Amino acid sequence: MSKKEQSLERIRVFADLMDSRFRIPGTKIRFGLDPILSLLPVAGSTLSYLISAYLVIEMVIAGASGKVAIKMILNILLDAILGLIPFIGIIPDIFYRANNRNFRLLEEHYAQGKHKGSGIGIIIAILVVLLVFVGLIAYGIARLFQSIF
Repeated sequence: MSKKEQSLERIRVFADLMDSRFRIPGTKIRFGLDPILSLLPVAGSTLSYLISAYLVIEMVIAGASGKVAIKMILNILLDAILGLIPFIGIIPDIFYRANNRNFRLLEEHYAQGKHKGSGIGIIIAILVVLLVFVGLIAYGIARLFQSIF
């Protein structure tokens, strides 16, 4: 087995362990360590995100394009944001499965040649959205101060 194949297998095993290794008896619902770790305040979520970040780094080392890497990071960020919701945050951990999504992106990249490129378009779109968001917040704060004073 080549070094690249070993890396892909290691990534697949970790993604499966984090997102879909176990099944709730009597259902088709699968989950991994991610929602279990999320039950531990701060430390569990931090460990989960560190493992997800490791997987993205491993995937980039294995040859994922910049565009794939950006999509993977966005998957992790969305998972992290949804996971911040008290009590309900475990549900997205069970159903969103960012690590499995990221592994599928990598497989599509290698097997089907999808998601090629630097991803600069995605970065620009994110920056524009963030800029508009920050602008709206600044406008709202300015209007608030204007109405107070």
